[in-house]
Amino acid sequence: MGESVVASSAAKLTPVDRRIRLLNERLIGCRRCPRLVEWRQAAALSPPARYRAEPYWARPVPGFGDERGPVLIVGLAPAAHGANRTGRMFTGDRSGDWLFSALAEVGLANQPESTDVGDGLTLEGAYVTASVRCAPPQNRPTADERDNCRPWLEEEFDLIDPKVVLCLGGFAFDQTLRLLGERGAPLPRPRPRFGHGIELELGEPWPVVVASYHPSQQNTFTGRLTRQMTVEVLRQTMRHR
Repeated sequence: MGESVVASSAAKLTPVDRRIRLLNERLIGCRRCPRLVEWRQAAALSPPARYRAEPYWARPVPGFGDERGPVLIVGLAPAAHGANRTGRMFTGDRSGDWLFSALAEVGLANQPESTDVGDGLTLEGAYVTASVRCAPPQNRPTADERDNCRPWLEEEFDLIDPKVVLCLGGFAFDQTLRLLGERGAPLPRPRPRFGHGIELELGEPWPVVVASYHPSQQNTFTGRLTRQMTVEVLRQTMRHR
């Protein structure tokens, strides 16, 4: 499975493609956070019944999508039995089902679902990643784990150079603003609180930042985040491409 996550046709690789491929090859070997290493492997050894016959990725999960796209979508972390199983961010769980369906509706994905890395999904104009690359217990990485993972996100920002960043959830929003602020972006003071649909235009050369509620079951099952809200915030994001 490892090769299918990071590999692509050598004939089609641009310099940026090659650098992202090398980044992802380094990423999947990361063992900086002992608690997360233990947790991601433990999840693979005790899967729910519906996944017992499936192999688990159980390593850090790289970003994927259109490396030259103007839209960068940042989530929280892989799900223990979603991306930690499939090796592709947001693939194989309810949050991903919600996200990819909406991406397909607005034209950023070629199909409305993703079940594994070989299912034919491609993104056009968007790259999907996360603030933390290993599945954390209770979806709550520690501050040290968050900081250990930041260099991977920083490298992706440098390589992709997005025009607009869509932050899925408060954790991703905070990490994105922190990254941009440390690089000298003119963030408002005080920094804006997270909220669905919040938009920050920071001027050139900085990307526009858009915030969305995370498509977690806690948000989608309760109606805090509706399908229409997700589609609308994606269209809001696309206006800045």
